[in-house]
Amino acid sequence: MRIQAIKPQFPQRVRPWFALLAAIWVVALAAGAVGVYLRMATGHEAANYTSSIPWGLWVALYVNFISVSAGTFLISALVYVFGMESLARVGKLALFTALLSLLTALIFIWFDIGHMQRFWMLYTRGNPMSMMAWMVWLYTAYFVLLVVELWFAIRADLVEWARRPGFVGWLAARLTLGRTDVSAAALATDHNVLRVLGAFGVPLAVAFHGGVGALFGVVGARPFWNAPLYPVMFIVAALVSGGALLTAVVAFFWPRRDTAEHRDLVNTLAMITLGLLAIYLILLWAEYSITFYADIPASAKPLYQVLGGPYPWVFWVFTVALGGVLPIALFFLNAGRSTFLAGLASAAIVLGFIGNRLNVVIPGFIQPQLEGLDTAFIESRLGYSYFPSPMEWLVVVFVAALSVGLFYAGYRLLPLVTEKEA
Repeated sequence: MRIQAIKPQFPQRVRPWFALLAAIWVVALAAGAVGVYLRMATGHEAANYTSSIPWGLWVALYVNFISVSAGTFLISALVYVFGMESLARVGKLALFTALLSLLTALIFIWFDIGHMQRFWMLYTRGNPMSMMAWMVWLYTAYFVLLVVELWFAIRADLVEWARRPGFVGWLAARLTLGRTDVSAAALATDHNVLRVLGAFGVPLAVAFHGGVGALFGVVGARPFWNAPLYPVMFIVAALVSGGALLTAVVAFFWPRRDTAEHRDLVNTLAMITLGLLAIYLILLWAEYSITFYADIPASAKPLYQVLGGPYPWVFWVFTVALGGVLPIALFFLNAGRSTFLAGLASAAIVLGFIGNRLNVVIPGFIQPQLEGLDTAFIESRLGYSYFPSPMEWLVVVFVAALSVGLFYAGYRLLPLVTEKEA
């Protein structure tokens, strides 16, 4: 039994919509480019940050996509390290999704830093005692590992695709890097390399995403973040959001979707995601209930703002409804019958966790560190409330359109989708 790549084919009933979707993508990319221009030309002047709230929407999305990347990579490790045969067909797609999610996260945080052109100084002048410096170094190692592991995962399929006519065959031939041996010994070598790289990658993914949680958790001046549970919650959140995104992609875009094999694959991913979601919700309940029970103002007041402040819908609509109630209800009502409903539930989790990340980043800043500081000086740039500006939203639209375009290109041009062939 060997895993062979197949080229995704879109059913005839979808193709009439392709022109409309392409037009929407072009409009989104062009509109987003306006926001990118404003960011490049004016810096952060058009952003709605304040002196008290220096992190906003872009940091929240950076945290979210780092989470997705770590989660999808850990799912790929179930295939290449732990040999989980039921997920073997999504291993390559999981690696590619992890790589693209990492790039998306880094683009968001690149827009957030003050001097974008100085990012390279993080390598030359990084402080070894800084949690941020360590995260940058870990991201770099993780990025290299993802590229190398993905190449070994698709190398044999690239050799086969290189025989195809047109651009796909030309590209595949170049990407083989001249290594065209597909003998049993060469395939065994690829498999062993994948297992070793995956084994190194698991602690690396846990370290860098747990490090993101630690970055918040070690800030003693912000009691809302200063919790030992944060690194654990970030790792579980990574598995949930990564599993949910992968489930949605497989449910909606996998070729030959009207088969029992596809339904079994989606159900396996959905059950893993549902179990992890239950664990995360328990951890979230533990964090919130303990904070409420202690009722220490410095940590409890931001939580009151999350539940009933100026934007309570971020918690109740995104975290509770989309990230919890709706997907759990759909999973149980569906009972494995419909891949569409499983994909819809998973997509709801992905959206819900975006709001969840906002409620991690922003509330930590809204409590004045000195009593009465919020009323001592009245000026818009000294406030303790935040809502993204149009420029911030346009940059998000641009990065989203860019990521969708890169995903579509990779999905069509690389052997990421596999099937079992006797």
